Amino acid sequence: MPGVVSTDMDYGMFKTISDSTELQWVNVAIALSFILFDIGVSSVFRLGLSTSLFIAAVRCTGQLAVVATLLQKVFETENPWLVSLIAFVLNFLGTFETVINKSKRRFQYMFPAVLIGMVGSTIPVSIIGTRYAMSVEPFWTPIQYIPIVGMLCGATISGVVVSVSYVLKELVENRDKIEIYLAFGATRMEACRPIAIEALRLALTHPINNMSVLGIIAIPGMMTGAILGGSSVHQAAKLQMIIIFMITASTTLASIFTTFSAILVSVDREHRIRSDRIQDTSRNKAGRLIGAGAGAVKKGVQGVGGGVKWVVGSVRSRMSVGMYSDDTNSERERLLG
Repeated sequence: MPGVVSTDMDYGMFKTISDSTELQWVNVAIALSFILFDIGVSSVFRLGLSTSLFIAAVRCTGQLAVVATLLQKVFETENPWLVSLIAFVLNFLGTFETVINKSKRRFQYMFPAVLIGMVGSTIPVSIIGTRYAMSVEPFWTPIQYIPIVGMLCGATISGVVVSVSYVLKELVENRDKIEIYLAFGATRMEACRPIAIEALRLALTHPINNMSVLGIIAIPGMMTGAILGGSSVHQAAKLQMIIIFMITASTTLASIFTTFSAILVSVDREHRIRSDRIQDTSRNKAGRLIGAGAGAVKKGVQGVGGGVKWVVGSVRSRMSVGMYSDDTNSERERLLG
């Protein structure tokens, strides 16, 4: 049918590199020399990053090798249920990364809120974009759909983290200002409206900047991969346009949902800011470190104090023994003399 792209469409980034330029592990080992250079720089300047660089490089290699093996099997089976499972797993892992590793502050029920926001944005956008913008039939074709969902998840994480972090920061650090609005009769949405607007503006700043510099200042990695994969430059450029528009839409939807979720949870129906529903993970980590340090210092002081007491006790006992011996000798001389 005209306008319908077959599953073996020459999208470039999904196309296998020809056999004449097929990459081997030797090529990866050669590229690893760049990491060795970074490790050398870290050692010379004593940055303390040599171990981290090495571990990160090993993890990157292992993770990509495992993912490549799994995806190859999925691409060969072309099972829609398996594709759906992988799409959900990608969103779940993205939610875990957002809530556990990226957020300095968390609100109650943040994990399910972010998961719903991620799934509710990446899945509809990927389906509509793949089926209609990219004209892929069926839309769940693994070799096209799974990489798109992965790109949407990775880009959406940044927007969610920025928006939620800003909302919780304002609710904690500028609580008095919000409570003034609430005290004068404003609802929780009216009082937090400026915060929500600024949070969404910050979340969309990164996608907007990316769209502004693409093509002139920077050639994106996906377009570069499509060209290296053998696709025409025009096809690669059109594919990049579609993907960046999908990323912007997904980031917008997820940021809106998580922003208002954070506000509705942190400010209850009685229009009160619930600080007990906001958890400061950075402070908890610092508190644990300070507590451990204080405990170590306390034990050290107790140990030093015990040592001082032992020394003082030993000196006193020796002095008392010496005085007793002197009195005994003087009494003996008086009796004999």
